[in-house]
Amino acid sequence: MFLNKLDDYKVTDIMVKDLITVHGDTTLRETIMRMINGNTEEVLVLDEKENIIGMACTTDMIKAMKDISFKDSFEDKIIKYAVKNVVCIDSRAKALEARNRMKQKGIGRLPVIENNKLIGMIRVKDILDKVYLKVDEMRQTFRYILDNLHEAVCVVDKNGVVILWGDRSEKLYGVKAEDIVGRKLEEFFPNGLLLKVLQEKKPIENVIHSPRKGSYVNISAIPLFINGELEGAVSTDRDITEVRNLSLELEVAKEKLDYLQMEVIKANEDKYSFGKTLGKSEVIRDKINRAMQVAATNSSVLILGESGTGKEVFARTIHQASGRKGPFVAINCSAIPENLFESEMFGYEGGAFTGALNKGKIGKIELANKGTLFLDEIGDMPLYMQAKLLRVLQERQIVRVGGDKVIDIDVRIISATHRDLKTMVKEDCFREDLFYRLNVVNLEIPSLRDRKEDIPMFVKHFMDAFCKENNIFVPRIAPEVFQILMSYDWPGNIRELKNTIEHLVIFSKDGEVKVESLPEHFWGKGEQHQESEAVYDLQENIKRTEISTIIKAMETAKGNKAQAAKLLNIPRSTLYYKIKFYDLIEYL
Repeated sequence: MFLNKLDDYKVTDIMVKDLITVHGDTTLRETIMRMINGNTEEVLVLDEKENIIGMACTTDMIKAMKDISFKDSFEDKIIKYAVKNVVCIDSRAKALEARNRMKQKGIGRLPVIENNKLIGMIRVKDILDKVYLKVDEMRQTFRYILDNLHEAVCVVDKNGVVILWGDRSEKLYGVKAEDIVGRKLEEFFPNGLLLKVLQEKKPIENVIHSPRKGSYVNISAIPLFINGELEGAVSTDRDITEVRNLSLELEVAKEKLDYLQMEVIKANEDKYSFGKTLGKSEVIRDKINRAMQVAATNSSVLILGESGTGKEVFARTIHQASGRKGPFVAINCSAIPENLFESEMFGYEGGAFTGALNKGKIGKIELANKGTLFLDEIGDMPLYMQAKLLRVLQERQIVRVGGDKVIDIDVRIISATHRDLKTMVKEDCFREDLFYRLNVVNLEIPSLRDRKEDIPMFVKHFMDAFCKENNIFVPRIAPEVFQILMSYDWPGNIRELKNTIEHLVIFSKDGEVKVESLPEHFWGKGEQHQESEAVYDLQENIKRTEISTIIKAMETAKGNKAQAAKLLNIPRSTLYYKIKFYDLIEYL
């Protein structure tokens, strides 16, 4: 059926007229640039009388470039590298004759001649564009053509199932026809452009594409319609990897392809293990040992400590060592609006309230089933939610908002806070019965200023990690900078140290972290870093006074911005503004 359809067409019905032609004395460099700009895979060489005297294809160019050893060789005439004795076809010939001649000669294109003059070009792709045929009738017929082409050809049906996989495709991608034919293309090439063609039902022409890592091709793909119905799609792929390596001009055009595929880096739970917990000071090793003992149980744990001491790291470490099969789910109680707390914790049924999703939503407690629920800043949980949480701990059951189905849960609770819960209990700000439920095992994480012998280890760890992530060399730290780091009180604890180390690396110079690399609020705080002369600039002194006063207020309020604003007698919004203005990143 395909051959009969092809016999209905003449080559003039199928050929393309938009060709790239050059004269024999055109340089190789100019020819390459014209091919790149014209997005074409061949160029025809003509003499003064416009007669064809040669043809150069991309594959011919690659072979020619292998013999080019000097830059000046790009100034050679193109006729030196063109293929002579070009096989042509007369304009009166039928498309079937063109197909047979291409198969016989093992070529993929034929110049079309009329009265000894070039009028067009017929390619295998042009034949596929013109002839409407059913996919299952193409397989055996095109096999003879495809196996003799330089291009890799793939045909899929409307469901994306591969029905034809050419010989060149096997060599280009290293996938055997027997393995891929009859299976969906996305199983082998999730990003294949043929899938996009099927979805959008539009052709894609001359796109540089990387269907898999390390493979670069120039691909054209078209949808196949029969009687107006989409029946499949076909693609022709040309390997351009060798061109990238041999041609400087082509390399520039394809340089950006190295960045088309980026991996999504996910958090690796293995980093949260006791063996990898940083710190060798006696005070922190004691906390690690206590955490190891409690990890194997299901007891509730209350972790206390200032902001930035690593309370969540300890919580994740305990979960990782517990062997519980469920996930670790963290909730920041200070970040959830009070009116959304219950739905966030327990979930809700569809249509339970205005704005609720139609399908409902699972809550954090249910999500943590068989795992660990980490309640950070538990001291900020509203009283009404404290009562509901207590009931969950007692009954091990929840009911979604707007629902009536009781859901059994098996969740371990680890909570954390920088606030004094005992004082809050006395002030009726925190339920006493819940406090004792949560405080079965108590872990108080020491502040960084109480274990300064761990600072060198943290500095090395954070600096190595940041430099590796950003592909930069690890700078050297000047002794005076290290003395400042060791003498600083670190009110923001480990979080502040991590941010400071990143700041130091960013503003290091000539591979060294110097005093001027430090954030401004450090200046003057080290015992070894004294100003050599008095500063009389009024604005500078006001700035330093404000920074110093804000830091002292935040330390007194233990990081609570609302209390710090009251101590400073300024609105909370003004405090936020000044913290950002002076780049006090540890308090953001």
